[in-house]
Amino acid sequence: MKRTKIIDVLKSTDFGKEVCVKGWVRTHRSSKAVDFIALNDGSTIKNVQIVVDPTKFDEQLLKDITTGACINAEGVLVESQGAGQTSEIQATKLEVYGLCGNDYPMQKKGQSFEAMRKNAHMRLRTNTFGAVMRIRHNMAMAIHTYFHDHGFFYFHTPLITASDCEGAGNMFQVTTKNLYDLKKDEQGKIIYDDDFFGEQTSLTVSGQLEGELGATALGAIYTFGPTFRAENSNTPRHLAEFWMVEPEVAFLDQEELMDLGQL
Repeated sequence: MKRTKIIDVLKSTDFGKEVCVKGWVRTHRSSKAVDFIALNDGSTIKNVQIVVDPTKFDEQLLKDITTGACINAEGVLVESQGAGQTSEIQATKLEVYGLCGNDYPMQKKGQSFEAMRKNAHMRLRTNTFGAVMRIRHNMAMAIHTYFHDHGFFYFHTPLITASDCEGAGNMFQVTTKNLYDLKKDEQGKIIYDDDFFGEQTSLTVSGQLEGELGATALGAIYTFGPTFRAENSNTPRHLAEFWMVEPEVAFLDQEELMDLGQL
């Protein structure tokens, strides 16, 4: 059976239809009479409830379906009898794709940001980070749509560069050299002849310089990508890596620049 995304299942009112959903288990509540599995596939922050008759399924199979497990569930879409959701799935088939141990860190009770930092590879499964990623996606799409609708071209600038755009010197250096055996000249400066690029290179702090070149060819461009700052300033306003938008326009006077900034 073809998979249906959970976001589409939750919108559907085609009750009585057989559906197939795949995702990761958020919670599994068991009893002698009925099991309830909350399933999420990332298409929405909401879960779909899978209602399971335990007498129709293998006992060990149901025990294997713990929080974090990856499963395939097929069943009949019905109106929900409980509060909190309009529809649910009466399970007819369950298949476990991947087991998850009892030490799975992202439990229903929630966890602090410090705890999530220690399990960074799993934190995207939380509602908090899922919401952040969805907001970020929509903001990025809005930025691209705005510039596209105003005649700008999306211009890709290098992430690895030999130029310090802002002259501050707070850049992360990129090298293939063996840092434990650096060759230096008579003045004590590092020799980069055997480095990948043949000279000192770093992660970009800004795409502005290349963006200005793009504007002289395409008229109006914008850069939108990651930039890196090695400034050792541990404040809430400092980031070592962030995404920056930089428009560059040719033949723009002061009044036109102010008009562009107000759009």
